[in-house]
Amino acid sequence: MKSALALLAAPLVAALPSDMGKASALKQRQAPVSIHEAFVGAGKEFFGAATDQGLLQREPNAAIIRANFGQVTHENSMKWGSLEANRGSYNWGPADEVVDWAVANGQLVRGHTLIWHSQLPQWVEGITDAEELREVIRNHVSTTVGRYAGRIHHWDVVNEILAEDGSLRDSVFSRVLGEEFVKIAFEVARETDPSAVLYINDYNLDQANYGKVNGMVSLVQKWVNEGVPIDGIAALEQLASAPVGEVAITELDIAQAPVEDYTAVVQACLNVEKCTAITVWGVGDADSWRRGEDPLLFDNNFNPKPAYDAIIDLLS
Repeated sequence: MKSALALLAAPLVAALPSDMGKASALKQRQAPVSIHEAFVGAGKEFFGAATDQGLLQREPNAAIIRANFGQVTHENSMKWGSLEANRGSYNWGPADEVVDWAVANGQLVRGHTLIWHSQLPQWVEGITDAEELREVIRNHVSTTVGRYAGRIHHWDVVNEILAEDGSLRDSVFSRVLGEEFVKIAFEVARETDPSAVLYINDYNLDQANYGKVNGMVSLVQKWVNEGVPIDGIAALEQLASAPVGEVAITELDIAQAPVEDYTAVVQACLNVEKCTAITVWGVGDADSWRRGEDPLLFDNNFNPKPAYDAIIDLLS
């Protein structure tokens, strides 16, 4: 793990003379200090960003991730609807591009996500037979994890499966299989790539004693006791009390990117020994799914914002 991390913040490839103007402009768009290197220096594993193949083709994104971050998460191209819109016919191209780019540039990869109620193909939504759905889940998880075995470091095996009160969210998976789909997905992922770190991922997990947080801790405790191989949860202190090896912040973006909120999140991770990593959900505000809210660490022109600089100050 340590040797792999040492390779993450690879320098930019030296520019040819004809490219010097472009390279100079790109350097102006990059923070002078790598947030990933600073985070690793504070004892953590990585500080990453969500991206996708189309964004990586826009050079500022690729250059900033290469120079300042240490991990990438597929924003959309690894979701079931993107990979297998038609049953049995996989479109690997966009997801492969992200993984290939990450490997070539010394970046870790989080696989996002195997089982999610949203961006799901209609043919999966329409399944009503329990045995058919079990087989479909097994096939999708084993096929996807198997393709990237040894190259994807973390997997969000199940994503956003809880309602706000901490109960299972209504979905085709819970309606047809109850809790069983969680066990199936994690067990197949573990069997397919024993070296991958397997996560349960959700949002609104930043409030202590909140219904969803309480439900997450209780269910993960129950599932782990039953032998479900859950390695990590995406969030912090109360969740770290669950019997998992690690927790992480996996989809961070904050409207208007206030310095005090971003530094509070980073400090919270530093304070929790089990917290290993942070991923922001994008690079520059122009590409954020929260258009107009300016929630990321780089602005519309890919300049580092005060929150980025404040995190560097905190880590140093």
